[in-house]
Amino acid sequence: MVCRPRWRAGSVTTGGAAAIRVEVLYFEGCPSCAKLLPRLRELVSEAGGDPEGIEMRIVDSVGEAEEHHFLGSPTVRVNGRDVEPGAGGRGDFGLKCRVYRSVSGQAALPPEAWIREALADARS
Repeated sequence: MVCRPRWRAGSVTTGGAAAIRVEVLYFEGCPSCAKLLPRLRELVSEAGGDPEGIEMRIVDSVGEAEEHHFLGSPTVRVNGRDVEPGAGGRGDFGLKCRVYRSVSGQAALPPEAWIREALADARS
């Protein structure tokens, strides 16, 4: 599976609540993005959302990385907020692979618990 650049207007609607915007920012050819998407779709579906509403945003220049506060590929945001706790205070933007650090160690993908929590917070 390859991440393909798509700009989708719309959002992930969950269980009668307000629409939730889920977006993935990535660079072309990111192997971690391809690994993330199937599980992210499952998590959105489990939360009662439409997994086809996930917005894919390609970032292909340093200028775009800075403009979009891109911390690396893949970046997952729910309602404009990064799923990584504390990411809003970071400034290390650029075209690079993202490394997520949690109590479980380092990984190329955000922990599922962070995604679930971000989706739950957006619904409340």
